[in-house]
Amino acid sequence: MNEHPLALLPELVLLAGAVTTLLTGAFLPRGRQWIARLVAAGALLATVLVTLPTLDDRGTVYGHSYALDAATATARLLIPVAALLVVGIAAGRIAGNRRETEFYVLTLLGTLGAVLLAGASDLLLLAVAYLLSSVPLSGLAGWGRDRRGAEAALKLYLVGALAGVGLLAGAAVLTAVAGGRSDYDRLAAGLAGAPPAAVAVGLVGVLAGLLFKIGAVPGHFWVPDAVQGASIPAGALLTTVPKLGGLLAAYRLFAVVPAEVVDWPLLVAVLAAVTMTLGNFAAFGQSDPRRLLAYSTIAQVGYLLMAVAVAGRAERALPALLVYLAGYAVTNLGAFAVLAAAPHERLDDYRGLARRRPGLAAALVICLLGLVGTPPTAVFAGKLTVFVAAWDGGLAWLVVIAAVNTVASLFYYLRWLVPALTLPPGPPGLPTGERDRTLAATVGVTAAMALAGAAATGPLYPLLERTLQR
Repeated sequence: MNEHPLALLPELVLLAGAVTTLLTGAFLPRGRQWIARLVAAGALLATVLVTLPTLDDRGTVYGHSYALDAATATARLLIPVAALLVVGIAAGRIAGNRRETEFYVLTLLGTLGAVLLAGASDLLLLAVAYLLSSVPLSGLAGWGRDRRGAEAALKLYLVGALAGVGLLAGAAVLTAVAGGRSDYDRLAAGLAGAPPAAVAVGLVGVLAGLLFKIGAVPGHFWVPDAVQGASIPAGALLTTVPKLGGLLAAYRLFAVVPAEVVDWPLLVAVLAAVTMTLGNFAAFGQSDPRRLLAYSTIAQVGYLLMAVAVAGRAERALPALLVYLAGYAVTNLGAFAVLAAAPHERLDDYRGLARRRPGLAAALVICLLGLVGTPPTAVFAGKLTVFVAAWDGGLAWLVVIAAVNTVASLFYYLRWLVPALTLPPGPPGLPTGERDRTLAATVGVTAAMALAGAAATGPLYPLLERTLQR
């Protein structure tokens, strides 16, 4: 079984952090729940620190069920950092709430599930990771315990349960036709001689669960309603953390499924094209910034699926996917941080933001133009590398569709930016209310990372390529 518990030290730290945070909050009075927040943040930071010595680890552990490679190492770094930024967004908004500890515990468990999704190298572990990354997210969606939150949690849970049944059934079919082999090391050989129809059925079932997890067509229906109904910090997590784990899980699975048995690259490419197009055009008519960002994330998943569509056929596919995921995570969280700092129900309510809060308006410009893919932002570097990988993989037609969608997406981001940058007549308004320093720092950090990401990609991308070739 090649058990090596220390090989899973980052995952164990997350689990221990969730348990410790729960116990800490259970014995603290309501006014001191901030200690649980510190414990959760410490667990996320510790996960990043214990991951650093494992960056060069290669191979699989526990019966070839969990992979140790560059993709898993990136997930161990990126997903906890994203969760830490969510904690920064949430800190001031939920401070003093009687369920504050619950939010942090659910965040840690959802983070653990996403990391396990990214590293799963066995269909059975993939199913377990799917459940672990789904149930806490349903709790987060309904964390506020209001009508809209309850609706969001119910939709997320029901759609997730249906997609989970498809994933479990698909995993069972693939395992059966592969001769009882569920680990990816032997799955490819087992599927090579399997009936194509059975492989197609199993693959579609597993894909249904992963499409729900990442919010891609046709499993995207929950995204706008859940993001609108949940609290802003929960919406930030829902649109970021599960997508990071789900996309890496999809890439890892499709990299071992023989394209000669089932033409899955064409299927994924079509889903990518439909997802980005639907997400962009559905965002055109949105007046609620939450729903606009929700459809924006659907469109971003369409671009990210381009790298999955050329898994195993283009050498640049995986490093391009990792670069794009990192850029998307910080930029999307930056947009939600701005939304949390200045929450409004309509885009027009942001009119004059540049005069009232120029720093916040600048961060909004960076993040929204970053989501478009405007240079020199991190998403621009990610999109460029993914487009090149898709082109090298023979999907030139998909690159053209993605380019057209990128230009079209500028329209609905400008619908938010134009009112925010419009300067109404009269003197600037005076700041009102006490500012959340943690949230302000999160806005600044995410905006800086989104802006500096493209410059960092220059030296990091060749390093990723060399690492993946080891």
